[in-house]
Amino acid sequence: MPRVVDHDERRRQIAEALLAVAARDGHEAVSSRAVAKELGVATGSLWHYFDGFDDVIRAAAAEITRRTDERIRSVTAGLRGLTRLDALMREVLPVEAETRTEAYVVVGFWGRLATLASSPDAGSPTLAPWQDRISEAIDEAIVDGELSDATPKQAVMSLLRSITYGQQVLEVTEPRGAEAHLAVLDSILSPWRA
Repeated sequence: MPRVVDHDERRRQIAEALLAVAARDGHEAVSSRAVAKELGVATGSLWHYFDGFDDVIRAAAAEITRRTDERIRSVTAGLRGLTRLDALMREVLPVEAETRTEAYVVVGFWGRLATLASSPDAGSPTLAPWQDRISEAIDEAIVDGELSDATPKQAVMSLLRSITYGQQVLEVTEPRGAEAHLAVLDSILSPWRA
């Protein structure tokens, strides 16, 4: 009797193998052969789950987003306002070993993701699903008096999103300590603190 394989779980395992190769050996080492070797399978078996290597890269980007979202849900449970926002941003800024490694992996894939052929879901792997939680945390901070009523919420949200990407690039090109990344976050919020 043929073995039953969970298609979605196997796709995730392949994406995780690609991320492991990229984190350990660098982007230049990422190939279908290297991913298959990481999994201990034949290269051709990857194509039972993906149409091509670009699809594996999309899945890897989505896996990082999924992992980050999972961490954010965990660390922000029960928090509100600026405490919630700070905990959330610490999961997307490169301030710990895990988030620094993710920065190297993600930044390395951005060029390739940008050149992939358009598809209805082409943007989804890099779309930050936690933007709603950032919005809620800012609203809570305003209601709780931590931020001024005059806080330009949409502008602050845009800046927070920009520094997420920008600080990842800086970590890759000009590595710095966590304090430097967190200082940028503080500089965005400080004009609006009550």
